[in-house]
Amino acid sequence: MVIANALICDAHSEYVSDVRIHKGMIVEIGNLLTDDEMIDGSGCYLLPGLVDTNVSLKDGHLNGKNLVSLARYALAGGVSTVVLNSDVTPKIDNEITLEFVHQHRRTKEGSAIECSISAINDTGALSNIAILLKNGALAVSTSTLCDYNLISRIAQYLQMTHKPLFYKSVDKSLFESGVMADGAVATQLGLSGISPLSEIVHVASMIEVSRHFKIKIIFKSITEPRSVELISHARMSGIDVECEVGVHHLLKNDSACMGYDSDAKINPPLVNEEKRMFLIHSLQRGDIHSLSALHQPNSDIHKDITFNDASFGTTSIGEYLPLCYTHLIKNETITMSRLVELACKNPAHTVGMSAGVIEAGLTADLILFDPNGMTQVTHHHSLYKNESLHGRVMMAIQGDEVTRF
Repeated sequence: MVIANALICDAHSEYVSDVRIHKGMIVEIGNLLTDDEMIDGSGCYLLPGLVDTNVSLKDGHLNGKNLVSLARYALAGGVSTVVLNSDVTPKIDNEITLEFVHQHRRTKEGSAIECSISAINDTGALSNIAILLKNGALAVSTSTLCDYNLISRIAQYLQMTHKPLFYKSVDKSLFESGVMADGAVATQLGLSGISPLSEIVHVASMIEVSRHFKIKIIFKSITEPRSVELISHARMSGIDVECEVGVHHLLKNDSACMGYDSDAKINPPLVNEEKRMFLIHSLQRGDIHSLSALHQPNSDIHKDITFNDASFGTTSIGEYLPLCYTHLIKNETITMSRLVELACKNPAHTVGMSAGVIEAGLTADLILFDPNGMTQVTHHHSLYKNESLHGRVMMAIQGDEVTRF
């Protein structure tokens, strides 16, 4: 197979060329290549498949149907590898659930599925972290912990295994008392707000944990400017911490909640316009290191109810690449090459994977994306429902498997 005349774009460069793929490998990149199977990529980007390390299952339920559905939906959005959040039902905190996920690692015409494991099991005790990491889990994850004895023990395991900690910084006592970000919109709607301290104070404390134990911490779905500043300053002083942001917090603000639209009730909540613009500028400065579609899908029964009672989350991964192209690339907020770095190379690197580069000798993991096509958001529980997005995923090539959309 030869993909001809495509705009090859990876984390390092953009250029027009042909790519020959044979037996699932990229074997040649050059001009005027020929093959029995020719695909005209004129006007299209040829990109590495995106990697999302912050993905949830529908209603948080770990089962075969949800895994298969997720894999196919994600690939349609340009995501060739997803790393599941461990906080599902049943929780990924033991060898049985980990093995179940691994049995569904590959789905025909779907993305590859990996997972993190929960540091704490359902009883509140420490999971068997060493065994689970040895058996193929890519990272350890947890939300805010106030027991620093447990935190110290988790950190010691991470020191031994050289694996990262995915940390969701949220103070449950503050978060569970609100339904959206504290501010003018929440007041106008008469809804209880979530204090920004819910995130900030625990980012600050875990930076000190990273410094003390010399472990890598990726702070997941950060929204607060002060959190970004703390992480940025810590990195400049040599502390191994990184900042991930969900794409929704770059594209929408809390006014999306007007009309009590439960599809705009996400976790963490949308912030005001001033904070959204701060995140955009942080992205451009390089203070944000990775992006996520922040896919948190729910059934109708959990969304078609009052805003107060609705579950947090929105459906998004199936439109991830068109969303980023429409709202970040087309308006020149960042370049496509920078997007590949943020949504492929960097998140892959955090879990020990190599991605984000297109060159001869590598296994094909490619997305053919037409920037002149259109993607209609049809899911009725998407934050972007009924929007027409620029760009369309045309094809995914994963080894010797080709999926056309």
